Amino acid sequence: MEHKTSLTVLLEQTDAVEHDHFWFRGFRAFTDPLLDRAAAGRTNLTLLDCGCGTGLNMQRFQRYGTVFGFDITRLGLELAHQRKQQRVAQGSTTQIPFAGERFDILTSFDVLVCLDEEQEAEAFAEFFRVLKPGGHVLINVAALEILRGAHSAVAMEVRRYRRRMLRHGLERAGFRIERLTYTNASLFPIMLAVRLAQRLGGLPSAEEAGNNLAIPAAPVNAAFGAALALESRILRLIDMPIGSSVLCLARKP
Repeated sequence: MEHKTSLTVLLEQTDAVEHDHFWFRGFRAFTDPLLDRAAAGRTNLTLLDCGCGTGLNMQRFQRYGTVFGFDITRLGLELAHQRKQQRVAQGSTTQIPFAGERFDILTSFDVLVCLDEEQEAEAFAEFFRVLKPGGHVLINVAALEILRGAHSAVAMEVRRYRRRMLRHGLERAGFRIERLTYTNASLFPIMLAVRLAQRLGGLPSAEEAGNNLAIPAAPVNAAFGAALALESRILRLIDMPIGSSVLCLARKP
């Protein structure tokens, strides 16, 4: 039986809430238009989800074609199998267990924050290797060190990003940026206050952090979800100057 690391605890928490939690609903509203842009109306693509977690995103991506995934934890593979996702392997973003120039779209959601700068460069080189020429990578990462809080311990965050950090790493690996924006800007003041309060009280260890992904009370969850839904519409027109995540769509020439 797999030892319960903070990553497996986070996967269990995510699996319990990601259908209904306001953050995940907002995340899907932010990422779907960029996936549609990368797919450009095609439904015969080959996709790879790097750090496939619970497998829910793999299910979502099936509308674009054939989906593969990998995760560093055995629990991730088990959860993906429960969602009838069989094209999964155990592996790391720094050593992707698939052949080169195989995929049209690659996704990496909240994985790079666990890597240091050298490992990030290895991951970007691997992204570039496995993508077909003209293929796209869609990346989401936690943003801004000032927002480091209790969740950072559970997620094993090595660092949080600014836009220029992500741009620099991707361009150095050979990618061309097509869209780069912060997200969750509408909730930034609330998140800042909560995270500052957490740091003033002393950040817990991963074991002490508890279930920080619990769905809030229904009125709060609905209000925050509505704010993110509105923001997702605004994002179709402009980039956000600040937020708790950085979202990027880039292309391999």
